[in-house]
Parts: sequence; C-alpha cells; structure tokens
Amino acid sequence: MHTDTRLVKKNFLELLPPFEFTKREIEEEFINNSIYQTIPKGEIITNEGDTCNYLAFIVEGSVRVYKFGETGREITLYRISKGESCILTASCVMSNKTFPAIAISETELQVLLIPSDIFREWVKKHTFWASYFYNLLSDRLTDVITIIEEVAFKKMDVRIADFLISNFSKSKSAEINITHQTIARELGSSREVVSRLLKDIEHDGLISLSRNKISLLNKPKLLNLSKQN
Repeated sequence: MHTDTRLVKKNFLELLPPFEFTKREIEEEFINNSIYQTIPKGEIITNEGDTCNYLAFIVEGSVRVYKFGETGREITLYRISKGESCILTASCVMSNKTFPAIAISETELQVLLIPSDIFREWVKKHTFWASYFYNLLSDRLTDVITIIEEVAFKKMDVRIADFLISNFSKSKSAEINITHQTIARELGSSREVVSRLLKDIEHDGLISLSRNKISLLNKPKLLNLSKQN
C-alpha cells in the first residue's frame, strides 16, 4: 500500500498544537528535509553511546526510553508517542554528544527523521524550532525529575501502588495483564522485591494476583497507599 509521505508530513505538523506555522517556508523546509520511515516493534532504535545523526518525530506508535544500572536492573525514563520527539536525542543533536540511554520501539513505528545538522540550523534560524526544543526540554526534564524523586524518596510499595492505579486507569478496567518482571523493569527494582510487595498488597485485600494478571479489589485503599509518603 502506497504511503503519501507528503500528506503524512503535513498532517504531522498539525500535531504540534502549542505552535503555529505562520511561515510557509518552515512548512516546506520540514516537508522537503524530513525522511519518512517505518520501524518494526521491538527494535533498538538508539543504543547507549550511539551518535545521534537524526532527530525523530513519532507519527504513529510508542517508544520506550530506559537506562540500565550497574546491577543490571533497568528503569523506564519516559515514553514517546504520537506527535512527540525524544529530548535526549534532541539534546545529543544540539550538543554533539552520544546518547546516554536506550530507546526501543514498543509498537511498530512511523517516524519522520530530520538530519541533525539541519535541525541545528533550524534552531538557530527559526524561533519556532528553538521554542520547540526548549519546551521539549522543559517537559521531559519534569518527567525525569519526578522519577528521581520517586526512586529517592518513595517506598517501593507506594510506587507499586501508584503504578497499578495509573495502569488500571489507562486500561479503564479492574484487570491489567502484566508480569512482575515488567513492573520491576518499569520501576527500576528486582522481580523478587516486586513479587514480595505485590503479595503483601494482595494479602491486605487490595488486589488479586494470577498468572500475568492483576485484578483490582479495593481501589480506595490502593489509592490511599499510592499517596503515602
């Protein structure tokens, strides 16, 4: 099936609501210089230490950006979805430094790639792209600081409760299909610790555990646990 890449590029520009493309020049530059690409699910897009030759904008799909610790555990830093871009990649492009984490496609992706030298030129040339970059930096920095605060100051059972509340809300269901290993990976803990704490939460009557599935039994109490200091 043929993809009208020009239409894809024009439609993507409409996904950036904070800004308006008042100059035809900016729109044409984006259309002429962006490269349309599809990436299969489960592919490492950027590895730690890679050079950032392109800045990618997500047209469809989801990317997970994560980091490995010295113990081999991993923690999710943030996700990138439709209409967004990766601040770590943008930062690397602007500073000519290497990528400090790992980015993997969680679904099949459609992306638009801008060569790094062109994006640097745009930031210098157009207020729009400079504003985009600094707003992206601000938004993602807030996300990462929140994660640091949670890891440093929140008890793991509270973080697990908060994670479960968030995922029950996203699924709009009283059941979520997820493994203990996945929760550990998201929160930067070990599967053993997560499993033990989930058992404690189950024992208190807040949830019910089964193979690769967690059921919500008492939302008010789980919510209360998630808000504890």
